[in-house]
Amino acid sequence: RHGSPARRLDARTLYVDPHGRGDHTDVRSALDAATGSGRTLVIAPGTYRGPVTVPADRAGLTLIGASGDARDTVLVHDNAAGTPKPDGSGTLGTSGSATVTVQAAGLTVRDVTFANDWLRSDNPEYTGTQAVAIKVQGDRSAFHGCRFLGHQDTLYADSLSLTAFARQYYRDCYVEGDIDFVFGRATAVYDRCHFRTLTRTDLASAPYGFVFAPSTAGANPHGFLVLRSRVTSTAPDAYYKLARPWVPSSDLTAHPMLTVRDTHLGPGIDAVTPYADMSADFPWQEQRFAEHRNTGPGARVTAPADRPQLSASEARAHTPAGWLGDWRP
Repeated sequence: RHGSPARRLDARTLYVDPHGRGDHTDVRSALDAATGSGRTLVIAPGTYRGPVTVPADRAGLTLIGASGDARDTVLVHDNAAGTPKPDGSGTLGTSGSATVTVQAAGLTVRDVTFANDWLRSDNPEYTGTQAVAIKVQGDRSAFHGCRFLGHQDTLYADSLSLTAFARQYYRDCYVEGDIDFVFGRATAVYDRCHFRTLTRTDLASAPYGFVFAPSTAGANPHGFLVLRSRVTSTAPDAYYKLARPWVPSSDLTAHPMLTVRDTHLGPGIDAVTPYADMSADFPWQEQRFAEHRNTGPGARVTAPADRPQLSASEARAHTPAGWLGDWRP
C-alpha cells in the first residue's frame, strides 16, 4: 500500500525519506518542522549530507533509523576546523566542523550513523584537522546502536556551559578515529561500545593518537565512564594511547576524569605507557584517570603507577547509576 502522512498513527511523528515517500526528504527540513518537544523523526535508509543542528527548543526529540541497522542511515558532511567560513571571517574551528550539533535536552537516537568524511590526505595545507561527526551538548542524551565515524575529534561529548553537567549515555555503539576521537566535558557513560583506532599513512612512528580526551569540569564529580566495552585497532600493535587529559584554554580549572572498567583492550593500545600529556602544565598523573578489571594485551599492567587501578570498594561507585543519577535511559 502507498503510505500517506495523513494516515500516520502518531501525529507527532515525521517521516524522512530521500525519495519523497515521507513528510520530508532531508533531516534539516524535518527538524525545522518538528517544533515543540517530544517529536519523533523516523529516517529512511539513505545518505543525508550537510550540517544539522538540533536546537535547544527541540527537547525530548527521538531520531530512529528506520531499518534498524545504523549502517543504512547516515548523516554526514566534510567540514574541518580549518575550513574557511563562507563569509571569509576566518575558519570554522572545531565546534563549527561538526556534522551534527545537539543543543536540546532529552535526545534519544537509535540506529543512525553520524560521520565526518573530511580527510587530511585531501587537504594537506590544513592545520586545523579536527573534523567532528557529532557534538552533543544536551543533558539526558541517549544513543543506542549508533555509529560515529571520523578521524580527529569524532565524538564531542560536551555540555552547554562550564557549569552544566550534561549526562549522556551510549549503548552498543561503534566509534572510530585516531586523535582524541572521544572527547569533551560531558558526564558520559559508554556501555558495551566498540572503539576502533585507525591506521595512518601520514605518520611513520607511534603514537598515532589517543582514544579518549576528557575535559571534565573541576566541579563535576563524574567524567567519562567506559564499561563492558572493547578497543580494537587497524594500526600496528602499541601505536595508540588509551587517553590524555584535555584542559582547554577556556577552562584552566578543568580536572579531566576517565574510568575504564571491565573492558577488553586490544594490542593496539600501548600497555607500557597507556596515558600521555596534552600539555606539560597538566600531567595526566594529576587528573582523575583509573581502570578496573580490564582484559586483553592492551590492559597488561607492567608498572602500577603508570595505570592506576580502582579497588573493589572504589569501583562500586563507578557505575552508570552513579554517573546518571535519577535518569534511567
